[in-house]
This record gives sequence, structure tokens and C-alpha cells, in this order.
Amino acid sequence: MITSNHNPYLLYLVTDDQQSLSTLEHVVREAVAGGVTMVQIREKHGDVRAFIKRAQTIKAILQHAYTATGRHIPLIINDRVDVALAVDADGVHLGQTDMPVAIARQLLGKDKLIGLSIETEQQLTDCASLPIDYIGLSAIFTTATKTNLVTHWGLAGLQRAAEICPFPMVAIGGINHTNLTDVIAAGADGIAIVSAISHADDPRQAAMAIRSLLNNN
Repeated sequence: MITSNHNPYLLYLVTDDQQSLSTLEHVVREAVAGGVTMVQIREKHGDVRAFIKRAQTIKAILQHAYTATGRHIPLIINDRVDVALAVDADGVHLGQTDMPVAIARQLLGKDKLIGLSIETEQQLTDCASLPIDYIGLSAIFTTATKTNLVTHWGLAGLQRAAEICPFPMVAIGGINHTNLTDVIAAGADGIAIVSAISHADDPRQAAMAIRSLLNNN
């Protein structure tokens, strides 16, 4: 497993595409101050210009954080390779019905990050030969943010996946402060969080509390 001191996947914020741009800015700025290590921008509405604007806005926040602290927080674009190229993001996260990984790698080059969502045992087996950098194992627990789930891995399934996955593994789905230490103990290299930070009254404090639990695990 990657050590927490050099692990960009440890606390992986996935943004809520239902939030306004101003709310998104606030959440990301506070979450970054609270210790998130990677940010994925999700936009499911199909408005590419709006997606680019949101990505540019968040990239500026992450660049400011780097200037202020020297801490680089990768910017990942969900689904859209074209948007990642347009804003020069650090990488993309692809689902099983998005652009094939091999083509995405050709377009993005060798230095960008590519993550892939894994929802079944077969997909987990197949991903070993793909030119990816990490996987997102979905979903560990039931979650209100994804209703079309193929698998609920649970802790036992997560542990099995960790034993055979050759890539860093980010766990997503229903993870919060009550279960995240169990998720890391089961073999995840990081956790992806949506609601527990994006919908928190104080996103900075929420991120800090989660990081504290992760750092002590």
C-alpha cells in the first residue's frame, strides 16, 4: 500500500454536480484547506462549456493552494477526455462505458493520470492489462449519489479486490467517518468522498476530521 505521506489518492474529493459554481468553489477551497489530496470534477449534465468553466475555476483554486503551500493536489476530470485536454487537467477518471482506456491514453499521453471505475469481478480481472494508473472500486456500501450500482463490494469484497488489484485502489460509495478506517484496513489506498464533505456544514472541518482518522489508521 502507498504510504500516507506520498499518497495522492488518500482523501479523494468527488464534487457534486448539483451544486452551483459558487458553492462548488467554496466547498473545494475549504476542503483543500482541510486536507483533501485529489479533486475530481463531476459534471453529468452534458454542457461542455459549463464543465470547462467549472474545471478552470477549480484548477485555479488548486494552483493557488500549490503556490501557498507547495502541496500539489491533482485535478481529475470525470468521463470527459476533451475537457481534461481543454483545461490541461492532471488526468481523467473513466467509467466502463466512457472512452476506451487505450484511446484515452493515446490522446492524453503517458504523463497524465487515468483512473477506471471497477464494478464487477470480471472488470477487476480485465483491468490488469490496461494502461491505467489507479482504479475506483464502486460501490463499497449503498449510497444515495449512485442508484444504478452493479455491485456492493462490502469490506470482504474490498479485501479480495485489494489482494489481486495491481494498481492503487480508491474505494467509493457510502464511505464516511463511521466506516472509513475499516475501508483502509481492508486494503484501499484511498477513499473517495462526495456527500460527507460537499454537503457538510463546514467542509474544511469535515475534511480535517477525515484526514485525522486516515492519518491515524
